[in-house]
Amino acid sequence: MRSMLAAALFAMCCAFTAQAQNGAPGEYLVRAGGCVTCHTADPARPFAGGRAIATPFGDVFAPNITSDRETGIGAWTDAQFIRAMREGIGRHGERLYPAFPYAAYTLLSDADVLAMRAYLATLPPVRAATPRNTLSFPFDQRWLMVLWNLFNFTPGRFVHDASKSAEWNRGAYLVEGLGHCGECHTPRNRLGGLKNGERLSGATVAGWQAGNLTPERVSGIGAWRDDELLRFLSTGAAPGRAHAIGPMAEVVSASTQYLSPADSRAMIAYLRAVPPVAIKDARVRTSFGQAARVDLTSADTDGARLYAAACASCHGMTGEGGGPFPSLVHDGVTGALGMSTASNLVLVILHGVNRRTRDAHALMPAFGAQFTDEQIADLAGYVTRQFGDARATIDAKAVARLRAIAQ
Repeated sequence: MRSMLAAALFAMCCAFTAQAQNGAPGEYLVRAGGCVTCHTADPARPFAGGRAIATPFGDVFAPNITSDRETGIGAWTDAQFIRAMREGIGRHGERLYPAFPYAAYTLLSDADVLAMRAYLATLPPVRAATPRNTLSFPFDQRWLMVLWNLFNFTPGRFVHDASKSAEWNRGAYLVEGLGHCGECHTPRNRLGGLKNGERLSGATVAGWQAGNLTPERVSGIGAWRDDELLRFLSTGAAPGRAHAIGPMAEVVSASTQYLSPADSRAMIAYLRAVPPVAIKDARVRTSFGQAARVDLTSADTDGARLYAAACASCHGMTGEGGGPFPSLVHDGVTGALGMSTASNLVLVILHGVNRRTRDAHALMPAFGAQFTDEQIADLAGYVTRQFGDARATIDAKAVARLRAIAQ
């Protein structure tokens, strides 16, 4: 399903590009806002909702935002749409959960919100009722969102900072508002609110570890060159730095690769200026690991044997890759290695990678159906010891927990 969804998102976004060039600004904004990734569960029915958004309190299902009048937003007024986007209040006055990033969209201008609304109104109607959320008590009580908002939500439009450049202001609008980068890259408190004192310093999303976007040089993007950041946003691959996986691969495939060069540069300029946040005990990811020099065909550990059977055909017996296949050694590959947790690596093994851009198609098969939790723990253990941060350990129980998270 993940590979089918990635292919469908790529095809849709190619269509978006052609149409947006013909003068439909709402399409560009919807794409930049990442709407299609969350609101598509079935690739045959884009924007029809139904995708589970995993939270620590249970799963929230993204609604249908096609023009269907009964199960979508076809019967919504502009005022109702604006209120949902900027205040987190649904058509019938119900409180929306912050899995929908209204806390970021509140910054959007009237013109941009209405342009997005106008584009969504052109989507073919798809009759698809949204599944019931599976939140645990008391988080399933929507009225409690009044209290959540009191402590975690500040409504209001983006205010231009006259002391900053136009590029910085555009980047701030995109990062903090439309692109809502902080929703995934900022740690959250026990109630799911953003820890603004650690803004953009990385967080856990559906089991994945989202990276530190601040200009800190060890764990963040401070040592990245602008051209590396531009390449990552447009292709998802910055060799020697990182490769996009999981949710970020979807963001690149469906959103950031289609940003204008000016908007991409603006985001980078803004991120360069945010306060750097250091991560305790962090070390440079690409400084870990070494090429394997043992004969894996006669390996004497389960992890090494699994690597030889499942990974070596692409990444090489030594892990140094070749051709389109990235090296696992000193490459920060996929953000899975060189971290103090093995969760990203395990999730990549479970679900694979399918990142489509205009320039390339990065594909790694999923092994979740082939390997047991014990086997994946063994394989991840070998890979992290050999090529990554040896501090990153994991056992079968932890693999099982990651396997159970909705993706």
